[in-house]
Amino acid sequence: MKAPGERDLLLVVDVQNDFLPGGALAVPDGHAVIDPINRLAARFPHVVLTQDWHPAGHVSFASSHAGKRAFESVDLPYGPQVLWPDHCIQGSSGARFSAELHADWAELVMRKGYHAHTDSYSAFVEADRSTSTGLTGYLRERRFSHLYLTGLATDYCVLWTALDAARAGFAVTVIEDAVRGIDMDGSVERAWADMANAGVRRMMSGAIEGG
Repeated sequence: MKAPGERDLLLVVDVQNDFLPGGALAVPDGHAVIDPINRLAARFPHVVLTQDWHPAGHVSFASSHAGKRAFESVDLPYGPQVLWPDHCIQGSSGARFSAELHADWAELVMRKGYHAHTDSYSAFVEADRSTSTGLTGYLRERRFSHLYLTGLATDYCVLWTALDAARAGFAVTVIEDAVRGIDMDGSVERAWADMANAGVRRMMSGAIEGG
């Protein structure tokens, strides 16, 4: 592709300590996304970061449900919810961006998951599928048209963000070597298939001119 332009935006999803090796909800090989993201961020004129930002006792935590363990599911008013270890608690070290991530380039940090009774994988719409984060309006007002997604995790927050971005009318490309997944029972393969079916493209970071 040509060098990124004024209508292109690099969207970096949840590169936070709790999702990296040693974190409370570590994504396998998650640290491998940082170098390509940093290289891309130096090339894109516009960068936005998302940040998981849960209050203590969040409904998605297994510890909030008596007798339940992490990675089990429960039914909540908005539908099935996978339960997770406590992670990305507001103000904690685990919620911080990796110190290796060149986050200072970001023009916006979009926090999500801060409503105590609703999870939010997507950077656009929370898990109840009706509560907007406001990101769509921000991107439209700034006249972005093509989003390039990176970060963690391929089969959850990257997937949901990509699908919602496509539904909102943006062109969406996921940078394959700048994402990693949790991969429970083939969830990464299903995520790629779901994104392809929604018209989401995928490419390697090296295909971006100067990347």
